[in-house]
Parts: sequence; C-alpha cells; structure tokens
Amino acid sequence: MATIHVDGRRYEVDGGDNLLAACLSLGLDVPYFCWHPSLGSVGACRQCAVKQYKDEDDTQGMLVMSCMTPSADGTRISIDDDEAREFRASVVEWLMINHPHDCPVCEEGGHCHLQDMTVMTGHDRRRYRFSKRTHRNQDLGPFIGHEMNRCITCYRCVRFYRDYAGGQDLGAFGANDNIYFGRHQDGVLESPFSGNLTEVCPTGVFTDQTHAERYTRKWDLQFAPSICHQCAMGCNISPGERYGELRRIENRYHGEVNRFFLCDRGRFGHGYVNRDDRPRLPEWRSDRDDACVTLEVDTALDHGADRLRSARRVIGIGSPRASLESNHQLRKLVGDDVFSTGIAATEQRCLAAMQALNHSCGLPTPTLREVEQHDAVFILGEDLIASAARLGLAVRQAAQARLEALAAERDIPSWNDAAVRTLGQNRYHPVFIAYPTATDLDDVTAARWALAPDDIARLGFAVAHEIDDKAPAVAGLDPAMQEAARDIAVRLMAAERPLVISGGSLGSEAILEAAGNVARALARRARRGGLLLVRREANSTGLAMMGGKPLEWALDELASRRADAVVILENDLYQRLPAAPIEAALAAAETVVVLDHQRTATWAWAHLGLPAASFAEADGTLVSLEGRAQRFFQVFDPAYLRPETRIRESWRWLHVLRADIQRHEVADITLDAVTRDCADAYPALSAIVAAAPDADSRVHGLKLAREPHRSSGRTAMRAHIDVNEPRVPQDPDSPFTFSMEGYNGYDRPREEVAFAWAPGWNSPQAWNKFTDEVGGHLRAGDPGVRLIAPHPGDHDYATVIPEGFRAREGEWQVVILPRLFGGEETSSRAAPILARAAPATLALTIDDATRLGVSDGDRMVIASHTGSLTLTVRRDATLPEGVVGVPAGCAPAPAAGEWARLTVSSAGGPGVEAHS
Repeated sequence: MATIHVDGRRYEVDGGDNLLAACLSLGLDVPYFCWHPSLGSVGACRQCAVKQYKDEDDTQGMLVMSCMTPSADGTRISIDDDEAREFRASVVEWLMINHPHDCPVCEEGGHCHLQDMTVMTGHDRRRYRFSKRTHRNQDLGPFIGHEMNRCITCYRCVRFYRDYAGGQDLGAFGANDNIYFGRHQDGVLESPFSGNLTEVCPTGVFTDQTHAERYTRKWDLQFAPSICHQCAMGCNISPGERYGELRRIENRYHGEVNRFFLCDRGRFGHGYVNRDDRPRLPEWRSDRDDACVTLEVDTALDHGADRLRSARRVIGIGSPRASLESNHQLRKLVGDDVFSTGIAATEQRCLAAMQALNHSCGLPTPTLREVEQHDAVFILGEDLIASAARLGLAVRQAAQARLEALAAERDIPSWNDAAVRTLGQNRYHPVFIAYPTATDLDDVTAARWALAPDDIARLGFAVAHEIDDKAPAVAGLDPAMQEAARDIAVRLMAAERPLVISGGSLGSEAILEAAGNVARALARRARRGGLLLVRREANSTGLAMMGGKPLEWALDELASRRADAVVILENDLYQRLPAAPIEAALAAAETVVVLDHQRTATWAWAHLGLPAASFAEADGTLVSLEGRAQRFFQVFDPAYLRPETRIRESWRWLHVLRADIQRHEVADITLDAVTRDCADAYPALSAIVAAAPDADSRVHGLKLAREPHRSSGRTAMRAHIDVNEPRVPQDPDSPFTFSMEGYNGYDRPREEVAFAWAPGWNSPQAWNKFTDEVGGHLRAGDPGVRLIAPHPGDHDYATVIPEGFRAREGEWQVVILPRLFGGEETSSRAAPILARAAPATLALTIDDATRLGVSDGDRMVIASHTGSLTLTVRRDATLPEGVVGVPAGCAPAPAAGEWARLTVSSAGGPGVEAHS
C-alpha cells in the first residue's frame, strides 16, 4: 500500500498501480482515452494530465500523465489545478480537430466515452474552421461497422486486437496526424473477439453492425442482468430490448469470469430471439396428419393434460440449454425414474466423468481470472477458441503473463505496457496442446501435437507417470512422445501454478481420465495447480449434477412402446442423434408435447407445442463449466407490446400442466419458489438459492430499474395498439422493475447490475464505478455461487489406458471439430452468425486426399452406421493419418469416435454449407 495526497486529501492506494488507476479506484474522476484496465498504459493521448508536486512545500508542480506515473508513497497531485484542467481541455480540442462532430447520427451516441470526456473536461466549442482530414471506411463483415473519421488515435483498438486477443488482420497504417486503423483491404475481421472493439473504442469508429439495422440509443433500451447461453462459460451479459426485440448485447462486468470482454458468438448470436418464425401461440394437432391449429392457453393445456393423463407412461426429455428450474419442473411432472437429460449417451458419460474428476482430482477448478494467473498450461483434446472461446482468451493471457514476470524482475511495473512488451519480445509461459488439428492458440504454444484421440489420452497418461511414477505407465509409447511427455512433466512441475485443461469435445472418456491422472499427479507431488474441464452447453454442468438417463434410453422406451407419451423441453433431438432412432421413437409415441422457443425439426412432431420463453424473456439458473450457479433475469415481457403472444417460461408451463393433469387448482408460482424447490430436491444444487438476491431485495426501499433514467417514449410504444397507456408489467420473480422507476445508481453496492451508468459515465467505462478497484470485483461481490470443490486426500489413478491409434484400410475415425460460428444450435439461427460462419468442410489429410484422388472443393460423402453426410473437402496438413474431421453443427453427422467410409459424391449431389 501507499499513501498519496490528491488535492490536499490523504488516501491509501495500491502502490503497484499508476496514478490514474489509483484515482479511478478511489472514485475520483480523471479523464482518459488510451488507457484501459486490461491493456495498461502507453501514454498516447495525453488526456489524463494532473499536476504533481515534489513535496508539501512545492507550489509550482509539474504536469504529468497520471497513467504513466506510479502511485509511489508520498505522491502529491492535484486533479483540479487550473493548469491541469486547461491542458486537458486543450488535449480534447486538438484530438477532435478532425472529428466530424456527428453525435446526432453516430451509433455510439449516448454511451460514448468521448462524449463523457468532452463534458468532463468542459470542451463545448469548436474553434477549428479549416478542412478536415477524411478517410474511406471499410467493410469489416457482418459484426462491425467502421467510421474512421471519428478516430482520435488512442490506439486502443489495435492494442486489444493484436496484443491482447492475438489478432493479425487489424493494424495502424500511416504516420503523424494521418493514422488509419483498419485492415490492409476490405474484409471480415478474423478475430473471434472483434466485437469487443465496440466497447474498447472510446469513440464511434467501431460500432455494432447488428444493432445498426434496428438502432436504439442506450438510454431507450431496457436491460436485465443475464448469462450468455451460447456455451458453458457463464459470461455475464446485459441484453438490451426495444419494442419487444432484442437489439444488442453488451458485456456485463464480472470480476471472476468475463470481466471486460466477450466472444463474438456470445455478443452477436442472439438473433434467434427475434426470428419471425418463432412459435408464439400454443399449437395443437390431435393426429400427426392433421393440420396444425393455434389455441388459447387454457384449451391447449386441457388438451395436453387429457392426453398425458390417459397415457400409460410419460417420458420427460430435458435439455442442457434450459434452466435448472425448467428441467426440475419437467422431472416433477414425469417422475425421477422416467426423466432423461436429453443428452446423448457418449456425451453424458463424459459429463459424468468430468463431474467425478472435479471432486476426485485433488485440484481446484479455477475461475477465468485465476486461469490468467497460471504459468504453465497443458491442454488435452480441446480447441479452446472453438469450444469455449472466452477460456481460450484467458489462456492467451496466461501465456503472455510471462512478460509481466520478466518485467517484475527488473522493477518495471506491469501497467507500463510498451516497456513490458519491448522487454518480453513474445516470450511466453509454456502452453502445450494435444489436439487432432491446428488451433487458434498455436501462436503462443511451446509445442502442439496433432494426434488421434486415443494417442492424446496416451500422451496424458505418460505425462502423469513422468510426474509421479505411481501413476500407470504407458506401454509401447513412441520414443518421441515419451520425450515430449517428459518435457511437459518437467515444465509443469517447475511452474508455480500449473493448469490442466480438457473436455468432452472429442467425446473421449480416455482423454478425460488422462487429464485427471495428470491433475492427481500434480496434486500429490506439487500440491498446487488446477484442473478445468470444458462442457458443451450453457447448463451441461447443472443438468449433470441434477442427473437423469441418456437420450438413447428415452428413445428406446418410446420405440419399444414401454412408454406412449413424451414431453420434450427446449431440445432439438436431431442435433444430438441420427434421424432414424428419433423418428422411430416419435412416430411410436401417441402423445408428443414440445416446449421450445424455436420451430425445430423436433417441434414438427408435436401434438401439442407450447411456446417457451427464450433467455431474454425468462428467469432461471445455469451452472457454468467452472461450477458457478448464476441467475439470468427476464429482459422484457413479450406480451406487453405483442398482447396476442402466449410465450411463457418453460417452468411456468410445466407447473400449470402438472396441476391440470392432477386436476388440482393452479397455485401461483414464482422464480424464488421454484428455485428453492429445485435446491431442496438435489443436494448437489442446494446452494443455488444464494446465486442471486431474491425478489424481495431492495435498495433504498426501491426495486432495481431495468431502464436508464432518461428512457423515453414509453407512452407512444403501444399507441398502435391502444392510446391508453397500460400499467407496466409487474415482476414478482425478481428485484427489478420493467421501467426506469427504481434504483439505478452505483453508490449502494449490488451484485446484479442491469446496465452500467453513473453520473458523467455513460460508456462501458462506467463499470469502474461499480468495482472495489479498477479491474477488481463488484463492490457487493461478483454474482453467483460456486458448487464444485475437490474432496481432500489422495485419489486413485485411472488405470485403463487405450491402445495406440492405428489407421484402417478404407475407413477413417471421425473427430467432431467444434466451431465458434455455426457449431451451436441456437446462435446458428442468427443471421449475422450464419453470414460469419465459414462453409462446413470435411477435413482430410493431404496424403489421404491424394490417395482418394480429391482436392479442395471436391464433394465427398462420409457414411457410418449412424448416418451419412455430403461435405466439401478441405485438405488439412496437420491432421493425423486415418482421421477425418467433421465440423460441429452438421446433422446427421457420424458420431465422434466412429469409423466411417468416404466416397466421392456424384456431380451435383447435395452438400452441407453451414447448419441453419
């Protein structure tokens, strides 16, 4: 700690910070542009000038840039000094000489950091009257809009894109006062984190292109705290709604998870919420050949209850993309013995193995923030950017943290970004990856091995044995692999905080057990480190903790007529298994009830279809891959602007349906009640009640506002329906209001913040007002509660080691390759994601392609006993021989690990470009 004096007042601060970060952490307002909590200081904009004094007798002082000045003990500064204020005002003025001053039409208006800083410095007159420099804008793809004339040359964009996120195709061109930030030519930004430019850029140079199509100022959006549903990371988001449409998603700060950044799938993959073809009314057909008719709620529920009541046995099929509450209500409706998780058996076995390893590996599961602090990483069987992109970004920071370690040895502060990077010269902490093909983290790896799944497992088992000779040895291991295992083991043992990462992407339990053995060996020998296991979907972890039978069991029960009715919850079964067993089961069922917010292939089989709420219209709880239970809250009431809709949360539909089946009077139900019931039913989930404040929580006696205090136009929003303004929807399920009436300040700490705003801070930089220190944690504590912890003691090693992989004549082993865009069910229904997704291709080794006589662009059929698929060939120089890669999201694809045959497609045969 250090004592500093600011304008005559004494403060205790972190002596390792610079003065700008220290002042902002104290709640003092100092304007800035080029500095960012995650990017450090380069002193490029000169906006954060303050007056520094030598001692208490110094009355002259000197101007210093607070972002480049350490907060040393005894430092004396003035923010309000007249010379400092005049200098800051002049800086804004010359930075904006070439700015078009187009705030009324700029899409950044209303949450623009540049606007905040001009107001803060008092700059309100334009004196420059000469010709302005102008630039041509670029087409950067479906995600990002570009208006280069608004640039103030702060360099934040390229520092995030290149230095932090590892992108290569965005740069700074030119010199002096003619700098251009963009690509060398028009084209899609390649980084999967490009969307963060919309929040990193302090002006309107990089804007949300998906929002531009239906633009609304930030102050006219309605927000709620939510959780990204597009993977299992559990990133916190602030979705914004207007006129019953989800208009944009912004990052919501969480000190232990995503902090300031999201991946592009999470930011831009929400378009499925707004699809015109969504079911919005209950749909009924008494027989599958009948035409579908829409019904009112009571009639639809009566029809469904009558059919389910008369059924001999009802199967319930849950979903890992649905909330815990919804899955629990389905399980209550059908009974524990006939509840299926809706997950394929192979994936469910992997989830069970991961759940066991989290308890028995001896090492804790780190948070994303903790991942960045590990100094050696061993990744088994995962392409993290494709399967858990935000985790991949954290691993990149872990590798780059060596630069800060080297700087610390020479007393260079970590915030001095240019000095740290000049010293480091791209030297990284060791990252080792074993995966069948290239990954987006290869540029920061010490080594990567392209191996078949069984060989990946063998490498992991060998590493564990090298760390602890009590772990089973691997017989017949190739000498090169043995040497690699030895090197990995040495580097992991030498690290202060080694980390093992694996997951279920390749569908291999052997890989998971190998990762578990490495973790156990580290726990026994080093007594330090972490194990992080990647799951596929938003609630995969929570549903595995709840338990249930695999999807194949449910289909077999129906096909064999041991059950004659099924209720399917938010799950397109065609995305999980081949069509044949699904259709055999659903055709045999006398009653099929489907709840979903999308019109899927499974929905088409429904006798009764109930329109479920998407994450933007519902409340519920998810458990992330790190075992953090978090609550997401309803952003808007869909019936307020579309009174004809009958969209309800799935857990609410199921509660009423159950009462109707039992002929009970329907009791009121709230989120708090169903969450408590869920917690009571499953010991492993008992803590989820504490994941968020209950509906009775208040600040200053007020509920929390979903809308900024300047929100306008409410009286006109329903004028096309009725000129009389109705009462805003009442929300008994959360501590939020559907209006701007309520508390939206920052002076009282709170966990759940719908949107970031503070007086003078309208931009995303307002999050600094809600944290205990800049880049720290929310002052009321970060949302959520951890459910997973390792059991103490030494645990037994796994001993079943697979044989080495051997290629077969005329057959290839299938590996399913996750992909960020187009590989996930719901985001693949969003138009921008479809536009960004690369065509689905069949990855084939160059040697195998040569033997088959095919080249890039040719069509091939891949077929196994579970299905066949026609894809365009892409030759891959990194794949191991005898392995073929099929992109995730293509149905009906052969299952991971299967052996398949390849044949050249006949001319004009159908192919899969991308799932939609």
